[in-house]
Amino acid sequence: MREEKLGGLTARIRGGTDGRGGGDGPVVVLLHGWAAPGDDLAPLADVLDAPPGTRFLFPEGPLSIDIGFGESRAWWMIDVRQLNEHFTTGRPRNLSREVPKGMAEARERVLALLEDAGERLNAVPERMVLGGFSQGAMLACDVALRSHHAFAGLAVLSGTVLARDEWLPLLSGRRGLRVLQSHGRSDNVLPYFLAEQLRKLLSDAGVIVDWVGFDGGHEIPETVLNQLTAFLHKVF
Repeated sequence: MREEKLGGLTARIRGGTDGRGGGDGPVVVLLHGWAAPGDDLAPLADVLDAPPGTRFLFPEGPLSIDIGFGESRAWWMIDVRQLNEHFTTGRPRNLSREVPKGMAEARERVLALLEDAGERLNAVPERMVLGGFSQGAMLACDVALRSHHAFAGLAVLSGTVLARDEWLPLLSGRRGLRVLQSHGRSDNVLPYFLAEQLRKLLSDAGVIVDWVGFDGGHEIPETVLNQLTAFLHKVF
């Protein structure tokens, strides 16, 4: 593994011909969730049985936060009081109409990273899967919808609908995009029914969704990793 600055973001690079991103194989970019370490998803490069030569980029969110477990990263800040209230009351957390403060800046950061990766790593969007977990999945969706590039695939792991009024007009422009979407039926962070809502919005717009609902919570279980492996072989 090697670490580089791409588009101003720290990124861990794994896989390829030398384990450090060498060669010109396809690329998987995975964005971590809120309050996770910057290298949180990097071990997935060893777990996923991706096509030979596949390279992995694990960018680190631009914000440093401390919620009592040491330094963690985020793509944008969330209302922690609101989140704790949600856990206390058990009311579903519906973010579908929200446009989080800082999401636009995070999107521009990721777009700059992808541009830099194209120039320095020959990572072209047509041979790239963009994805993420939780907050990273929401950001990956936002980037994929607003980018002028056509990606090989999008992986939405335990994500949800955000900025619905802004996303809806953009969905038709992604007709034919292949998406792997997974969500736990017992997810107490981002409700399952909203993941199903996102799935319907995508499908109705002509996006090809491979849906993985699983018995579990806010996580990436083995069944999802197996489906993600199969998805990479399908799109690459």
